[in-house]
Amino acid sequence: MPRKIYIRPIALVDSPQSEAGNAVRLGGSLAWASRFALMERKGRKVVARTLVDAAAMPEAIAALDAPLKAQAEAQWAALAKVHAPITCGERTIRLDQPQVMGILNMTPDSFSDGGRFLDHPDVAIDHAVGMLEEGAAIIDVGGESTRPGAAAVWEGDEIKRVVPMVERLAMMGAAISLDTRRAAVMEAALAAGAHIINDVSALRYDPRSLELAAASNAPVVLMHAPGKGDDLHSGGQYADVVLDVYDWLEQARDDAVAAGIDPARILLDPGIGFGKTLAENLALMNAIALYHALGHPLLVGASRKRMIGALSNEAAAHERLGGSITLALKAIEAGAQIVRVHDVAETVQAVRVWRGMRDAALTDFSQLVD
Repeated sequence: MPRKIYIRPIALVDSPQSEAGNAVRLGGSLAWASRFALMERKGRKVVARTLVDAAAMPEAIAALDAPLKAQAEAQWAALAKVHAPITCGERTIRLDQPQVMGILNMTPDSFSDGGRFLDHPDVAIDHAVGMLEEGAAIIDVGGESTRPGAAAVWEGDEIKRVVPMVERLAMMGAAISLDTRRAAVMEAALAAGAHIINDVSALRYDPRSLELAAASNAPVVLMHAPGKGDDLHSGGQYADVVLDVYDWLEQARDDAVAAGIDPARILLDPGIGFGKTLAENLALMNAIALYHALGHPLLVGASRKRMIGALSNEAAAHERLGGSITLALKAIEAGAQIVRVHDVAETVQAVRVWRGMRDAALTDFSQLVD
């Protein structure tokens, strides 16, 4: 029966000086953790859980047997790994501070804004320009809805939907992410000026995707979704959703690296809302900090998701701003480098206020004692 170790940050702090330096900076972000749960799992069952503070972790790791020790050492190093910026044409996206990715759906049936932009390219570009002016670092362009029950889109139609918008955004010098799971769409959009591949199937849907992504040298976002084929939401049966998603993302990352993708170009997304119940989504949001132990920047997309409606008297998608901001702040509090959102201006304002508080904590030396 396979044995695995996991190091989960469980005590996040505003600054390292609040813990007299006894804290770890997570993923080079503005999040610090002072205490951790060191967990062992056999098969799919957690059999041991020990609470360890940052200073004591090296000793706790040294006490493990050889196979678990090697895993724990790699995770401990990964938790504190500082990630290089993402280069998107002439733009540089720093990952030492939270960044906002604005959503542009060129679809007729997306759950939140389907049909708003597809047949109105001038409205779509105005919206994209507006998001950039409001502070979005990246525009994420998608031509297929991936909501539960959405019909699959022929790749030719998807290309017609996204490529003209990518071309116009590229002419403006925007940093562009492409939300697709089809290799032909990736190829066409990258040629048109897109910079990042954001694949909700983690490059599993199209047999050509791994090879194309490796050859492109573009950064890639690998997202967790339990389903295969057209239905990415099926098959979501978890023994422990937090650890199962961790293992799944680890395997997707390993597959990508084996296919020739540079590990430094991989970002990970836990897939909030994809094949998960309300309780499972909440568990993932509470555990975002764990995924830094995989050693890659984190992207979290929870904007206007169904879970917000479930917790707010079935509020319609366009009435989920408060919940969306709450989840975005939860993610950046845990060190997520990028949040993917519909409501850019409001999210950027929330992030800037959060950043102001974090900067104040980091420069508050009254917490230090001589």
